[in-house]
Amino acid sequence: MSIRFSHTSLLRRLEHPYVLLTLSSLFWSGNMVVGRAVHTTVPPFMLAFWRWAIAFALTLPFALPHLRSQWPLLKRNWFATVALGVVGVGCYNTFAYLALRHTGATNALLLNSFVPIATIALSWLLLRKTLRRIEWIGVLVSLVGVTLIVARGDAATLTRLTLNVGDVWMLLAVFTWALYTIGLHWRPEGIHPMLLLAAFTLIGVVCLSPAYAWEIHSGLLIELSPKALAAIVYVGVLPGFAGYVFYNRAVGEVGANKASLFIHLTPVFGTLLSAVFLDEIPRLYHYAGIALIFSGIFLTTSRRLL
Repeated sequence: MSIRFSHTSLLRRLEHPYVLLTLSSLFWSGNMVVGRAVHTTVPPFMLAFWRWAIAFALTLPFALPHLRSQWPLLKRNWFATVALGVVGVGCYNTFAYLALRHTGATNALLLNSFVPIATIALSWLLLRKTLRRIEWIGVLVSLVGVTLIVARGDAATLTRLTLNVGDVWMLLAVFTWALYTIGLHWRPEGIHPMLLLAAFTLIGVVCLSPAYAWEIHSGLLIELSPKALAAIVYVGVLPGFAGYVFYNRAVGEVGANKASLFIHLTPVFGTLLSAVFLDEIPRLYHYAGIALIFSGIFLTTSRRLL
């Protein structure tokens, strides 16, 4: 009896929304590290394609029971569904994998922590959301932090316009995810989350298929090895499927505002994982940049500041 109780108690703790959000951040951090680890053996479009193909296969059994009853609603909202699938699935991770061919996982993760600020800025631009003065200050402080990381601590880098192309791709990924987050404002209502996730992933797979074919035509192939296969399975099962399921469930319980704050854990997990598995030792400008980004995030999200 006591054993059953302890197991039930443990299960409830593991299902706590903050635990689910923490695990999502850990999985997504590992996604960057794994993407960097196989960037020479698994082409970026192929990695993105198989990530979402696996995620779609895992999501499908949970989505099919809702398809018949909710198909008319899904069909009626086809434009929003397609747009969100293309941006959030087809583009974001693909841009991130392209970035990881040219920049380290640590840099990519730190730049990814700029997502909340980019979302706020685009919300002001696209949705005309009014920002307080302290929020503007937070945006600017975080922007300085991102600039410091991109310039690798050397202001002359900006004057010479010799930015790492990987950092540019990662910033495009950041703004793509911010656009996707804002786009969720228009997501179809009344559709089961697993059915909607299946629709997004299917659209992403279809969107990535021509790019996959182009890589094959260009002579790029996956160098099959235990490491490459493990990486593909990892990005599909944990960041692609479990991360999104955990995140979506937690958002439903604690709300988007609290849930979005957990993305700030990704550079913490990612920096540790990069140091352990990739020997990417953080430099001083990394610490300075992340301190500025987090300071900007605190200024932007704190409700106690006037």
